Amino acid sequence: MDDYVLSGGGANGESFIKKSDPSVLLKLYFPGKVQQPLDEMMLSRKVYQAGIPVPEPGEYVVTDDGRYGILFKRIEGKVSFASAVGKNPRRVKEYATEFARICKELHSTKVDVTVFENVKDRYLKILALNDFFAKEQKDKIAAFIEKAPEADTAIHGDLQFGNAVFTEDRRYFIDLGDFCYGHPYFDLGMVYLTCKLGEEEFTAETFHMDCKTASLFWEAFAKAYFGEDVPLKEIEDEIRPYAALKTLIIERDAGCPFPRYRKVLEQTIL
Repeated sequence: MDDYVLSGGGANGESFIKKSDPSVLLKLYFPGKVQQPLDEMMLSRKVYQAGIPVPEPGEYVVTDDGRYGILFKRIEGKVSFASAVGKNPRRVKEYATEFARICKELHSTKVDVTVFENVKDRYLKILALNDFFAKEQKDKIAAFIEKAPEADTAIHGDLQFGNAVFTEDRRYFIDLGDFCYGHPYFDLGMVYLTCKLGEEEFTAETFHMDCKTASLFWEAFAKAYFGEDVPLKEIEDEIRPYAALKTLIIERDAGCPFPRYRKVLEQTIL
């Protein structure tokens, strides 16, 4: 690690730039995480080969202290949509509209369903491993997942405005550990959750903006994605249950219940 310098961090790990070759980025997971970086490396390669705009993945890395990570071709000069809004909140509608555009492109991209997992199967597996719900609750959640609409198009799996970056002329999706295929609503639920359901401190620390700005981002995003003529309430009523489903992802990663998001589950699915 002597040849790497810290460039940023997130919930699951840190990013480092190689000093002797700044075109190389190392995404290094926190200690104890082994399967997650391996899964992300394999998925990243498949997504890259499918022609989705993502950073080019390299080799799998294990450090001397037992941390696991992945090398990527670094996108120099990149900025996430979240950081861009945080630095220029007056341009929130512009950034939200562009984010919606690339999300619609992603969600219209057909993928090989023999290569990627169905998002409904992914959620049912995560639900089965969740020890924090009673059987009756699990049955209701499973029934909702099974009745959800189908599609054979790309799903990011953790779609939020911090997981898409841009340069002057290119756009990329990052953090692909939950990439699969299915109906866009499963992705849009995460956009809604991060924009509308976050706490002030978490939103400021993670997404570089206050909750009011995040809410404005969602409103502009929803109009750009669904169309100006579709009422916002109608959009939100449709998407909120899928935001509630993200509780499963959050609790999987955190290893504990999240009452704040469970309230949305109780209001929609349970």
